[in-house]
Amino acid sequence: MAATQGSSSPHVDAVLDVIQAHQEKATRLPPVEEVRTLLHYSLRGILSTFSQKHEGYPSGSMVDFACDAYGSPILALSNLALHTKDLLANPKCSLLVAKDPDDRTDLVITVHGDALPVAESNMEASRTAYMTRHPDAFWVDFGDFQFLRLEPKVIRCVSGVATATLRSGEFSNEEFRAAKVDPIYQFSKPITSHMNKDHAGETKLIVQHSTSVLVEFAYMLDVDSLGFNVKGREDADNRNASSGPKPSPSKLKIGLVIYKTDTALSV
Repeated sequence: MAATQGSSSPHVDAVLDVIQAHQEKATRLPPVEEVRTLLHYSLRGILSTFSQKHEGYPSGSMVDFACDAYGSPILALSNLALHTKDLLANPKCSLLVAKDPDDRTDLVITVHGDALPVAESNMEASRTAYMTRHPDAFWVDFGDFQFLRLEPKVIRCVSGVATATLRSGEFSNEEFRAAKVDPIYQFSKPITSHMNKDHAGETKLIVQHSTSVLVEFAYMLDVDSLGFNVKGREDADNRNASSGPKPSPSKLKIGLVIYKTDTALSV
């Protein structure tokens, strides 16, 4: 969740306390699984290399990538690109991936490691992994492109920046490799699209039942095998004139719900 700080009234403080308490008890994927899952289904990130043109300074580039079976990012880079020249001279780099680039409080992952050319024996598997995620990337077969594999040394993550639910962590490559990709997350888009279009009222009721906070709306963001994340805002009718300005929407983790006829049961 991303509850905003700087509360302006006892009422707002009380609501934030309730939401924070809910978030602390919410059942979540293990952090390393959450990181492995997000990285697996992400398509783009910011690659930072050691600039050869401006020696001693870092250089950032937006790049597409896909993960192989071990979770290592595969890059398809042109030999003409400055970041490729940087990596061939010094393979040490980092790849930053944000779950929601427009929301600073959401999960951000930084992979630190060495990006090295893919060995010929692994070329077919790496190309398949990349093309599965980027089916229109026909240019990877051009003569000036090559595949590089970012071998992680350490993976860092942070979420809830500037909120009461700040979380951070750091994992070794061994821990990262051992983590599983959540099998349900891949269905987030069709599930959330359907729920937000046809069952927004039911999602709102689930949030109110789970947190005891009356909400103006509840927008489902994504799902995993343990539940779903929503963005919501307290109902205006539940605030009085002294409650301060209209609060920003907050994010919330809701436990798994199974629908049976017209009844929703928390599991």
